[in-house]
Amino acid sequence: MEKEIKIADSKILYRVYGSGPTIVLVHGFGETGEVWSNQVDFLKKSYRLIVPDLPGSGASEMIDDMSMEGMAEAVRLIIEKERPDTSEKSLPIMIGHSMGGYITLAFAEAHPSELRGMGLFHSSAFADSQEKIATRRKGIEFIRQHGAFEFLKNATPNLFSPRSKDEKAEFIDQFISSLNNFSPQALVSYYESMIKRPDRTSVLKKVKIPVLFVLGKYDAAIPIEDGLKQCHLPEKSYIHVLHESGHMGMVEESDKSNRLLETFFSEN
Repeated sequence: MEKEIKIADSKILYRVYGSGPTIVLVHGFGETGEVWSNQVDFLKKSYRLIVPDLPGSGASEMIDDMSMEGMAEAVRLIIEKERPDTSEKSLPIMIGHSMGGYITLAFAEAHPSELRGMGLFHSSAFADSQEKIATRRKGIEFIRQHGAFEFLKNATPNLFSPRSKDEKAEFIDQFISSLNNFSPQALVSYYESMIKRPDRTSVLKKVKIPVLFVLGKYDAAIPIEDGLKQCHLPEKSYIHVLHESGHMGMVEESDKSNRLLETFFSEN
């Protein structure tokens, strides 16, 4: 079911599916909540899923504060609206893909008692390196010169593994075609906010909740070597490597992703 919430004068769309313990699925840069469709179909029989379109993505409008912290607050307001009661049992598990993981970490830092678990799905608690910042700044210039869709059309194929690009070429083309409604302003805001975000490894060290890490063997955006450096930080970690995936494991290895998420949810 599609719903919306108003934040100041901005409309934020989100979807609610199924019933059971609450799971929040937060998409990444250049995506919408639809990227979780395979997981929704699999999990909605056992869980209540809240899947937002982040501010500036899909049918959601940009908000005044497009920082990771500002978008985490938008997600918090959605959870507050949808939470059935104030019991500890009703606390959600939040899973964030890529930029959605940065938002999940910002949420956990600001509201550590409002989650019963969290997951970084192809994401990282480390701040951007200087090399990564330079790459993002080049991306910003490209977006400003050529537009949002041209940027996504060029960048998105690099998020998939070599095998996926070979075997899922038609799907990747269809996925790219669905990304034609992003504004340059939104993508630039995301990149600028990612550049400014702090190192949040301290959040992983402090949280008492279980943390799921999902890494892709062929992930160029969050290299597996970097991803593994953070997995020992939480008190309780679950670590999975998707051996045929790049940065998009939820669609590259959807069945395996579904099973590992279900296991994490059922045990926590």
